[in-house]
Amino acid sequence: MESMEDRILASAEQLFLERGFDGTSMSDIAANAGINRPTLHYYFRTKDKMFRAVLSRIVLSFVPRVYDIIVQSEKPVAERVSEVLDAYMVIFMNKPCLPLFVAREIQRDFDFLVRMMRQEQIDRYAHKIICALQTEMDGGRLRKVPLRSLFYTFYGLLVFPFLTRHLTEALLLKEGESFKDMLVEWKKHVVSQMCAFLLEK
Repeated sequence: MESMEDRILASAEQLFLERGFDGTSMSDIAANAGINRPTLHYYFRTKDKMFRAVLSRIVLSFVPRVYDIIVQSEKPVAERVSEVLDAYMVIFMNKPCLPLFVAREIQRDFDFLVRMMRQEQIDRYAHKIICALQTEMDGGRLRKVPLRSLFYTFYGLLVFPFLTRHLTEALLLKEGESFKDMLVEWKKHVVSQMCAFLLEK
């Protein structure tokens, strides 16, 4: 049975993803969860604390999995890239507002996101991933490239189709093709591009 806290967090997550931090009030969250304000405040005293809990829940639902895939250096690069893409694509399909939400919140209050990641110790995964990639580059398993270039290339290829999903569905799909079908083909392209980027020719 779903606990009251989980019920509140699910309600808050839905609204934050759809409307962002500024567009969501505690009253909205209480109404969406079907509870009153005093009950909501019993579990979460402020909107900041609620927001931090929601972000932590989202990030920890997939980032540890991404980390586990990346550090498996014995696996071929193509296999690891494919598995990381799967992890992200599953959560983006289940939470279609998430990519735009992240972009919007980075612009709104980046310092808050950094503080939240440190307080929830989420940043440790980023540091471990960076160290693991750097070790493979230093050991010759991966081509030495600037990590920011790797970051921009991968996330640009991954996120842009989701940010432009409505445009893609309206103008760019083949007859009878679904967005999910397109992602299958796009994933092959991303794996190919990342392998070309990371492996010595």
